[in-house]
Amino acid sequence: MATMRDVAERAGVSIATVSFVVNGTKRVTDATRARVEDAMRELGFRRNPVGAALANGRTRIIALLFPTLERTLSHTAVAFFTSAARRARERGYDLILWPIGSDIEHIDVLARGGLVDGVILMEVKLDDPRVAALAVNHVPFAMIGRTADPSGVPYVDIDMATSAREAYERLAALGHRDIAYVYSEGVQYDHGADARSRQAYREAAAAHGRPATLIPCAEHPTAGRELGERFAAEHPDATAVILLNEHAAPGLLAGLAQAGVRVPQDLSVLSLGSSAYMASMTDPPLSYLRTPGPELGELGFDAVLQRLTAPDEAPMQALLPCEYVPGDTMAAPRG
Repeated sequence: MATMRDVAERAGVSIATVSFVVNGTKRVTDATRARVEDAMRELGFRRNPVGAALANGRTRIIALLFPTLERTLSHTAVAFFTSAARRARERGYDLILWPIGSDIEHIDVLARGGLVDGVILMEVKLDDPRVAALAVNHVPFAMIGRTADPSGVPYVDIDMATSAREAYERLAALGHRDIAYVYSEGVQYDHGADARSRQAYREAAAAHGRPATLIPCAEHPTAGRELGERFAAEHPDATAVILLNEHAAPGLLAGLAQAGVRVPQDLSVLSLGSSAYMASMTDPPLSYLRTPGPELGELGFDAVLQRLTAPDEAPMQALLPCEYVPGDTMAAPRG
């Protein structure tokens, strides 16, 4: 088994320099780091995370907390995790997905165990008890999402209010007047992204002098299909739908087709907060506003890393809107 001495000889550096790279205890130049890491790969040297933790008091592990017990982990949500994990590796850290609920008992266990150096929160609520629990336990953290008042707290988030208004205005510009909004049933209204999006939809409808039609739908294709089959009967005046429920999207379009409702000739559908992967699963392919998941995953890791390396600096705070991607589910209303 290769040792640090072997790596040092292969890379042409001191054993101390190899230790700095392995344990992250001191900064070395990028060129030196590259030589050491190349030597480690060539010799099959493996880092010992326990030894690194003993050396500098850190595990170099960041936990991403996603409440899988409450929310379905979609392909779009996975983009947050994979991009954050990639950025972590670039910075010499490991990222683990911690699939727990929103209760604070798990936070206490996480903090007391010293298992991780920091935490990234996802699916943040307007009043999220996890935030206070992390602060009380002095665990460095950042949010992908934000509470009602995120003053002084690091976060990166989707600008859902701007994105929802854009969705409404794009459909209104095509001539649609009765625009419904389908959201995820079972998601509590204090979920930050959902709450801000719904409120922006209401405001946009009011600004156009139109009623707000909010329709719940469970996060499942079957629920979407059932809604699609009865949609025209229950909402005969609606000519367009903003959909913030990508799990239901394939079923919704299938159900509409089953009921004889043509998309987009009879009903336009614009998916809010989705991805190319999810949009391609429907027939016809969805028009959608792309969730900036890869960008926010990277920024989310940068935000928590800043708490570790520069805790006295002002916390990072960033909002990114969704980006419109044309598809085949939007058209001007008939007549």
